[in-house]
Amino acid sequence: MTDRPLTLMAVHAHPDDEATGTGGVLARYAAEGIRTVLVTCTDGGCGDGAGGVKPGDPGHDPAAVALMRRRELEASCEVLKVSDLEMLDYADSGMIGWASNDAPGSFWQTPVEEGAARLAELMRHYRPDVVVTYDENGFYGHPDHIQAHRITMAALEMTELTPKVYWTTMPHSGMKRFGEAMREFHEDMPEPDPAEAAAMAEIGLPDDEITTWVDTTAFSGQKFDALAAHASQGENIFFLKMGKERFGELMGMETFLRVQDATGAAVPENDLFAGLR
Repeated sequence: MTDRPLTLMAVHAHPDDEATGTGGVLARYAAEGIRTVLVTCTDGGCGDGAGGVKPGDPGHDPAAVALMRRRELEASCEVLKVSDLEMLDYADSGMIGWASNDAPGSFWQTPVEEGAARLAELMRHYRPDVVVTYDENGFYGHPDHIQAHRITMAALEMTELTPKVYWTTMPHSGMKRFGEAMREFHEDMPEPDPAEAAAMAEIGLPDDEITTWVDTTAFSGQKFDALAAHASQGENIFFLKMGKERFGELMGMETFLRVQDATGAAVPENDLFAGLR
């Protein structure tokens, strides 16, 4: 036995990603006395600026956006009771196909080995029992999410650590409910074209392939407030339009695919720390 606390490390791409996919588990496990470490890889500089000014528009200042989003991230972490926030501070690469993908110093242009070495150093310091990040496609194809996945898996190979490793995902039944909710709140939303619909259908996993279902309903209010802390990006955060009650109904269960485990805990499981306590 050791006095070292059980530790969860979540590796995310941008400020606000921590709340969307893992806000519930971060809040729940913090409440259970587990140390929660958030690693945010980019500065979020490709997000909306003050007043909603968009990247590439006159008046959009990535450095000012990054500073604003760091403050919002810190506020979100306070809401979620995150123990430790680490920022790698790579430049936000923007959405797929943006010119910022190719910018020198962007996260997408950073050699995987470089980012992985920095993350491996943090892993050796915190010695996480559980590591959470995205799947190979970054859940929905965002370059920075894909890169976060790559450096996380490479960093694990660089260390002697054997944590349980999870990729965030969404069951297809949940994606269906999410689509219905979007139409509920956007009655004039056009039907997606076939190519877009096909791409959406590829997101997530069939329900029976989900290994881990963590009920975070009791912490959905914190998750909502953490998202709301990212006020500058509010136009892009659809979930905030739902209100807390509806949000909790739709977003109270967080789901994952377990990809590394040395505990032998049976799946499906309802606890990221199954087999560790």
